[in-house]
Amino acid sequence: MNYKVTPAEKSTVKIEIAFTPEEWAAANDKAYLENRKRYTVNGFRKGKAPKAVLEMYYGKGLFYEDALNLLYGEHYDEILEKEKDNFTAVGEPVLSLGDDFSETNVVLIAQVPVKPDVTIGSYKGIKINKYEYTVTDADVEQDIENTRTRLAKSVEVTDRPAQNGDTVNIDFVGKKDGVAFEGGTAEKYDLTLGSHSFIPGFEEAVVGMTLGETRDINVTFPEDYQEESLKGQPAVFTVTLHKITGKDLPALDEEFAKKLGSESVEAYKAKVRERLEKNAESRSRNETEEAILTEIAKTAAAEIPDALIDRQEEMDVRRMEQNIAYQGIRPEDYYSYLGTTREEYKKKFEEEAKKMVMHQLIIEKLLETENITASEEEIGAKIAEQAASIGKEPAEYEKTLDPRQREYIENDIKITKLFDFLMANNEMVVYREEAEA
Repeated sequence: MNYKVTPAEKSTVKIEIAFTPEEWAAANDKAYLENRKRYTVNGFRKGKAPKAVLEMYYGKGLFYEDALNLLYGEHYDEILEKEKDNFTAVGEPVLSLGDDFSETNVVLIAQVPVKPDVTIGSYKGIKINKYEYTVTDADVEQDIENTRTRLAKSVEVTDRPAQNGDTVNIDFVGKKDGVAFEGGTAEKYDLTLGSHSFIPGFEEAVVGMTLGETRDINVTFPEDYQEESLKGQPAVFTVTLHKITGKDLPALDEEFAKKLGSESVEAYKAKVRERLEKNAESRSRNETEEAILTEIAKTAAAEIPDALIDRQEEMDVRRMEQNIAYQGIRPEDYYSYLGTTREEYKKKFEEEAKKMVMHQLIIEKLLETENITASEEEIGAKIAEQAASIGKEPAEYEKTLDPRQREYIENDIKITKLFDFLMANNEMVVYREEAEA
């Protein structure tokens, strides 16, 4: 076997793999031995017919495809390993046969998508936003209120009107020009006020209703409403309130703090602030890094193969499917509800996928250009930090790491150092916002 590699269009290479007649004959014999049991010939037990007899009955090329698959499997990865310093395959190849195929002229052609080179015009001396999010006392109080609400007990309310945060049980009939429209009627419907699950104005008008009250609510459907006949149209909902369920929030006291792992209310508040500040710091860093890559990408160029974009789209779709699965929604039901297919929906991620791929290429190029590495001491320190976070000794923890986890730690250190370098070598303009609780 011998091969040659030539560059091809859109970040692909063409690998032409030529086999000798002897290699081809041996592959055919092996394909026959592995696949003969699939064929039956009168006068022979199944799987026992000679190769020549099978070829006579089913055609000379009966085992050609299997033989080519065997040769591909034996040699393709070997070639990629030999050529690893010249290119990196990023997807499955498109296979074809060379011209004038015969038993003495067997050439397998693999068109392989490869990692493209990226050219970067400028990555120093640029004016870039540096995001900084601060945590206020109000953020801390809001987070605590969210926790109290999450731990609250549901209680039936009979002595006051409905208010935001309550769950109300209602009947409603929606009418347009005095005529009830499809989908606008329900009985004994549970609605959480303030959830914004109904059209604007509906939930707000239910606030203040009392048990047994019937009220007409005037609303206007949004211009982007899914039902064409209702877009931008006024309507009247007649609503009857049957039940109000409120929340009995736990008191913010020492008992509450201890349940959440703190010795006092003040210690609990301090812990909440520390967590929010860590989140704000992480958000600040992530958004600043994204801003840096966005600016650098404006002067960068790369011929990105479709395989890389498709791979990123697939990752994004799978992440979305996992998220909705956690909510108890099957992906196939979700696509059916939207009236689309998985492949059509995946195209929604195309532009974001292109951006993500370009950003990753920029990171890899700059790591190489600036020769940024991670020392054994830095890797060891990171491992010790992770070990301490789960209460293990570094040596004990390191034994549990597989090579890919160690590689991830190494890459994380290198990327952190890269962005530290980029922040130090660009004009970072502070952009401050209060962190969201």
